[in-house]
Amino acid sequence: MEQDQKIYGLSQKLHRFFQDRGALSIEPDLLQPAELLLDLYGEDIRARAYLAADALRGEQMLRPDYTVPVVQIHMEGRANPARYTYSGKVFRKQEQDADRASEYIQVGYECFGDDDPAEADAEVFTAISAALSGVETEVKTGDMNVLMAAVSGLRASEYRKSALLRHIWRPRRFRTLLERYAGKLKKSPERQALLMADNPFDNAAPFVGIRNRDDIEDRLVRLRHDMAEPPISEAELDVLSAITKLSDTYEKALGTLQDLERDLPSISGAINRIERRLEALASRGIDTRSLTFEASYGRTSMEYYDGFVFGFYCATEVMETPVATGGRYDALTRHLGNGIDLPAVGGVIRPDLLVKAEGQGA
Repeated sequence: MEQDQKIYGLSQKLHRFFQDRGALSIEPDLLQPAELLLDLYGEDIRARAYLAADALRGEQMLRPDYTVPVVQIHMEGRANPARYTYSGKVFRKQEQDADRASEYIQVGYECFGDDDPAEADAEVFTAISAALSGVETEVKTGDMNVLMAAVSGLRASEYRKSALLRHIWRPRRFRTLLERYAGKLKKSPERQALLMADNPFDNAAPFVGIRNRDDIEDRLVRLRHDMAEPPISEAELDVLSAITKLSDTYEKALGTLQDLERDLPSISGAINRIERRLEALASRGIDTRSLTFEASYGRTSMEYYDGFVFGFYCATEVMETPVATGGRYDALTRHLGNGIDLPAVGGVIRPDLLVKAEGQGA
């Protein structure tokens, strides 16, 4: 009970902190429409959502986070620019680890519609950092746009690039696809025979599941076109591999990226954005020399992040779950706004983890 009171008190303190920075308090409904939201979350959250059937409203879910519902509310009004803050519970099933909370409070700060993405990134990062003032933390940062830009610049078909972009958040599947497109994987004789067959449906089993014959035939046509494509070059494969493994200080990371840019010029815009962000962070008093950059950081998080990403971890103990996370999600607003470009970035804090770390550090 005492710990619950501490968590609630801290959440209210953090909520007021963001309100004092000019953010409007917002509280999306506890029950959210499941169909749309499940398409937007990563596999981890989709598998852990609490779902319920409603005769009138269809399938509903207890909100697993705040960002997507806040974006939905904002896109209905589209006030620009806008700042929001919230404090309330989110819900996620825990089927693997009984010690992880299935419901907990999130306090967040979301920014919409700023003309300068670098300044907005720096504003949110600085706001979260200031909210955690007095807590000893270690910070991880990255930028999903670097790898996305690299994939988009490959000399490959749109089909292959789309497949790789779709699986960026699944590193193992991404690597398998990359090696297949580079001709590194041994081809399955059964797969080859199926693709080369005049009639792949000879001796086929009865149709089950949601795919019909037309769906399968369309898929086979795409796979046959893909099989005839030349492999991704060794040089491009090396660049992508180097990017996924990149983890260093910003000074060294930028030097490495600038070297890789010679072989894959499509990442030049992402490099420029990182440089502008560092300038914006430094102008707000952040010691950028102490920050590190991991190009793959955020790849196993929610799939709507598509730019700058960050996480704060308590330094008082070994804690795998960050006490605060955030990032840019421009594509999410575009998706929910029917193609309207509206840049957005935000961050959330876990008061329960801060209280836990404080207790263990005492």
